[in-house]
Amino acid sequence: MTSPHEDPSCAVAHGHAPLVANGRTLVAVFFSPVAGYLLHFGRDAGFRTVLVEPDAGQAEAAKDSGLTVETQVPASLGDAADVVVTDHHRPELGAMLRDALATPARWVGVMGNANHPAPHIPALAGLGVPADEIARVHRPIGLNIGSHTPAEIAISTLAGLIADYNGRPGGFSYPAVAS
Repeated sequence: MTSPHEDPSCAVAHGHAPLVANGRTLVAVFFSPVAGYLLHFGRDAGFRTVLVEPDAGQAEAAKDSGLTVETQVPASLGDAADVVVTDHHRPELGAMLRDALATPARWVGVMGNANHPAPHIPALAGLGVPADEIARVHRPIGLNIGSHTPAEIAISTLAGLIADYNGRPGGFSYPAVAS
């Protein structure tokens, strides 16, 4: 049996081994406080991070805050990419989602309250995106932890992505551990 101190995750957690990039990419679409926290925490979790901001003024503000900015969803995204749209009120919503869905990204989602109409559906339909592709868009996103602040929303979102990637339900439901 392996000692708990020989567990690679334990070694990283205790600072005895370097954190290794996880080979995944986290894309935040639209500069916002949530996007800033999401990319910060994502970098800490081993993701390569990308901010997509098509508005020149917003892109400049993002660069001033130290973020690397793309003006459009990179067509080169692979199947290890997760795309999170952080503002569902922007006029570019449909185009950004259409472009994300055109990549093999593993996961595409839009932040928004489940009790409000989903604006991405008519935006994508209006651009001619097929219904089966529209259905790939997750909304709401993140773990239901009652988050309210930008940092809490980012944590909820990142935790949900990690849980989904690892085939876990999220929350505090843990499988039984053999002793």
